[in-house]
Amino acid sequence: MSSSPAAAEPTLDEVKSRVDTLYHEAEIASERYNDARLELDELTDDLDSLSSDQQRQDRRLEAVREQVRDTVLQQMQGDNLSAMGQVVVSDDPQAFVSQMSTMSAFYQLQQGMFTDYATELKALDLRAGATEDRASEVEVVEQRLKAEKDTIDAKVDEAEALLADLEAEERERLAAAQAAEAARSQATVSRSTTPEAEPEAEEEPAASVPASGGAGAAVSYAMSQVGDAYVYGAAGPDAFDCSGLTMMAWGAAGVGLPHSSGAQMSSGPSVSSSDLQPGDLVFYYSPVSHVGMYIGNGQIVHAANPGTGVAIAPVFSMPFSGAVRPG
Repeated sequence: MSSSPAAAEPTLDEVKSRVDTLYHEAEIASERYNDARLELDELTDDLDSLSSDQQRQDRRLEAVREQVRDTVLQQMQGDNLSAMGQVVVSDDPQAFVSQMSTMSAFYQLQQGMFTDYATELKALDLRAGATEDRASEVEVVEQRLKAEKDTIDAKVDEAEALLADLEAEERERLAAAQAAEAARSQATVSRSTTPEAEPEAEEEPAASVPASGGAGAAVSYAMSQVGDAYVYGAAGPDAFDCSGLTMMAWGAAGVGLPHSSGAQMSSGPSVSSSDLQPGDLVFYYSPVSHVGMYIGNGQIVHAANPGTGVAIAPVFSMPFSGAVRPG
């Protein structure tokens, strides 16, 4: 009886492809995490506002409650004689009529206080309900954050386990390939910052093209981070995820962006792929889960993944889904 053949060991290319897939899946979860964190910030602000409203309403209710309590105590202590009692003790009919008018006004005021009390109590109940609902929403989003973080950790752990299982020779080859890719990115940056460096014959320079104003400041910041590490959820100073890099780059130009690739897609007017200018944000995949910054010459600078870090890549090296121009 023959035994079934052992499964073939995956090749370096297969492992690298699987690692890249896991990194991308982790990035998708990371961007969902960033979206949930933005939603949590908004909900928390809303909850704080509702809590403050509830406290103010509670103080108003307490003030009305004090008035009502004082009125009830006055009645119980006999401060207000009945109308019949007033007839018996009154020596001056005119004064009696005047006092009756005063008592009528008093009872109207008293009725108004009870109405105010009921109104304020209802308003407090509404605010308390809204606060409770918003607190529940906060709890749900916090659970989503934890789930996304667990997904990120699981994908990264799986990728690292695959890399650890490679034979020593294959690990060395993979490390050499990653080092060569990083070196090419660094060489690109060197050419952009060294005017004397001459491009090879008939080769279009890979450096960013000159840009002025806010776009120039954003491109300059992003390019200065090439070689930095990729860390999920990070936004500097020495590590970034994709939307963290673009957020900080445009922040250096005085433009505030949310820490989310999906949210950043609404940060400016849409730009066609044929009309890209340095500083434009370029988005990838559907739904959007990655963003880079166009630097000219058909290239972007982006925080790629944990294996590559911040690097330069061709603008169409990933599935293009749109571009916008912040500022």
